[in-house]
Amino acid sequence: MSKIVIYEVGKTDDKYLVEGIDKYLKRLKHYVKLEIQTIKESRQKLATLKTQEESSQIFSKISNNDYVILLDEHGKELSSVEFAAFIEDMNLNNPNNLLFIIGGAYGHSDHLRQRANMILSFSKMTFSHQMIRLFLVEQIYRAFTIIKNEKYHNE
Repeated sequence: MSKIVIYEVGKTDDKYLVEGIDKYLKRLKHYVKLEIQTIKESRQKLATLKTQEESSQIFSKISNNDYVILLDEHGKELSSVEFAAFIEDMNLNNPNNLLFIIGGAYGHSDHLRQRANMILSFSKMTFSHQMIRLFLVEQIYRAFTIIKNEKYHNE
């Protein structure tokens, strides 16, 4: 894969989450080009309009060749080892960008869902989209340590 891009709607406000994200971003520099792009949260009042506006902003940044993964509580669940195998496969066989998209409070539009190559869930539980950002970068880091057979993941 060329690089990993995480699109997130709205800023991460909580200091402890920002510190955690930064910690894993520094560690990931040894493995992959990764960037986080923040999409401005919509000011629309209606959830459907809010989701459509935010999804449109994201959609405009996606190229036809990008591999798009939406994070959503109703998506497919993977273990850390399965996720690492997926990342390794993408790294070896996909020359394009790997995009992870974390929606806002109301998720993703149907249009963005149709474009997605995969919908991934971290749990059947609901987490704040700010927390998922930390979980995602940690799991990407964990995946690379599993791939490289480095000490971090215990099984």
